[in-house]
Amino acid sequence: MTEQSALLVGCGLIEKEKVMSNNHAVSKLDDLITTLIDSVKGYEHSADKATSAEYQSLFRELATERTSSVNLLQARSRALGGKPNEFGSMAGTVHRRMEDIFVALGGGDKAVIQAIDRGEDYLREEFERVLKDEAIDAETQVIVRQAHESVAHGHRVVQGLKDQLATA
Repeated sequence: MTEQSALLVGCGLIEKEKVMSNNHAVSKLDDLITTLIDSVKGYEHSADKATSAEYQSLFRELATERTSSVNLLQARSRALGGKPNEFGSMAGTVHRRMEDIFVALGGGDKAVIQAIDRGEDYLREEFERVLKDEAIDAETQVIVRQAHESVAHGHRVVQGLKDQLATA
């Protein structure tokens, strides 16, 4: 519990259960924010690595869409009293370096798309886990669902690219 929250509880201005519930929601939001930031960086990185101008443009577009989701979740975290993360994770950095290795080994755009697909699967699982969490308030769930729609869209797009490459 933050110092400010403890003061509000101590003065009887807010219930301890509400603060604890908010803390749980903020923690889950921050996990999603970190993973989404990794996704934004991943799409930007993939746009730089892709050889196809079409893929470069698409990946930049998806990065922009994900940035909107980051902003949405950060705003909700702040509304609940959180200080949302502004950076990605070390795991996301490692994932991008692995993509570099696969591209360098001659994987080309196929390696880029496979790396994105792995990241999309992970991101989708993280969102689904939070959406099943009954301890998160309804308003936060609505906002998480909005961001999840972006994730689902990106996942469908990447699956389509993966299918195209499989038949090419």
